[in-house]
Amino acid sequence: MYDFKPDAALPAADLYRELLGAAEALTAGEPDCVANMANVAALLWEFLPDLNWAGFYRVAPAKTGGADELVLGPFVGRPACIRIPFGIGVCGAAAQSRATQLVADVHAFPGHIACDAASQSELVVPVLRDGAVIAVIDLDSPSPARFTADDAAGIEALAAMLASRI
Repeated sequence: MYDFKPDAALPAADLYRELLGAAEALTAGEPDCVANMANVAALLWEFLPDLNWAGFYRVAPAKTGGADELVLGPFVGRPACIRIPFGIGVCGAAAQSRATQLVADVHAFPGHIACDAASQSELVVPVLRDGAVIAVIDLDSPSPARFTADDAAGIEALAAMLASRI
């Protein structure tokens, strides 16, 4: 039985260290990428307050052929958009640029895709393997400017650890 309950008073660096340790423990030795993404989405939901969506979009072939796109993976939250082209919305921007997107106000982001009208801010971190994007970790919040540089650094460390496990 796993019971990961972080101390709400932890400084961000300690919280993310605990999150990384929990993700390491849950995914170590497990070859199934869907199981690993599902457990990490649940951990993100447990560890990070003030979220309305936490999960993954994975890179997959477009259903109509052509360029790869992001396809919905394991998540916690309300139903979400299933397919997102590279370069569209916050997730697509992260996938295309291979760079973290820290967005304080999603309504000011050009091309934002509103899967959940309650979302006000978003953090999207690409998961890179051998320099290529294989997935993105997507966090949404109903609060404006919810995410900080500390959050970005913590999720970037998580993405780096997961790169060989998803």
